[in-house]
Amino acid sequence: MAQIGKLKVGGSNPVRIMGILNTSRESFYKKSIQVSKTQIKNTVKAMENQGADFIDVGGMSTAPYLSTLVSEKTESDRILKAVKIIQNFTNLPISVDTCRANVAKDALEHGVEIINDISGLKYDKKMQQVISKFTPSLILCAYDSKIVIGNPITTTKKLLRDSLQIAKKAHIPSEKIVLDPAIGFFRKTGKGSFFTKIKSDWLERDLSIIQNLNAIKQNHPILISVSNKSFLGKILEKENPSDRLFGSIAAEAISVMNGANVIRTHNVEATKDTVRIASELTKRRKGL
Repeated sequence: MAQIGKLKVGGSNPVRIMGILNTSRESFYKKSIQVSKTQIKNTVKAMENQGADFIDVGGMSTAPYLSTLVSEKTESDRILKAVKIIQNFTNLPISVDTCRANVAKDALEHGVEIINDISGLKYDKKMQQVISKFTPSLILCAYDSKIVIGNPITTTKKLLRDSLQIAKKAHIPSEKIVLDPAIGFFRKTGKGSFFTKIKSDWLERDLSIIQNLNAIKQNHPILISVSNKSFLGKILEKENPSDRLFGSIAAEAISVMNGANVIRTHNVEATKDTVRIASELTKRRKGL
């Protein structure tokens, strides 16, 4: 079990929902992009009313197949604008999706409680110093800057253990950490800087991970983010992410039944119902 922001996650606690708010115009899922004050306010209020437990704010797209790198200043400005608006309209815990230390520092100085680092603290060497100073809750994603070879479950667990060691050196309590096995971020090739290179089939890797979430936990809650992602498009033969809603909620239901504790999603309302049904079926399967 962990406590992320104000909320307990994992164990006997309900599966939590993290709503995605993208302030980056480059993001792969165009419906998630909110840039004006009115858009951000309305989206966050809607997410809260629909059942979101957290809001995850991103200021730079990290989709592996896109060239979306922006300056740290641009990323930080986008995030801080959104954070200030969100704080005026809700008390939901705010997570910031960044792997750059200066951006994380700016967010933490403005009261953000959670850092969601898709590189698992490995991309920016200064990140360890920043999180050591502020001791936020962390979402650590499986990542390596080198080519990863081997069984996807074994290698994912190792990469997450490496990130846990960095967090430990930064004096982050174990109970403030959630793990993310990085669905969509293991590829043979890509245009971005934030994915892990593999030689095996990326679709098979992602499906294997979703089937084996409990094996990856290592005594930490698991966050899964499958919403509208490429593996769904591949299976469904739907190139446009906006056409993947039904696939998303199916994958989220299966993820919950396989051990996910947090679902990070673009589709809060649909995900809320999905989580309730999947959680009830999981309890019955366990005889609870």
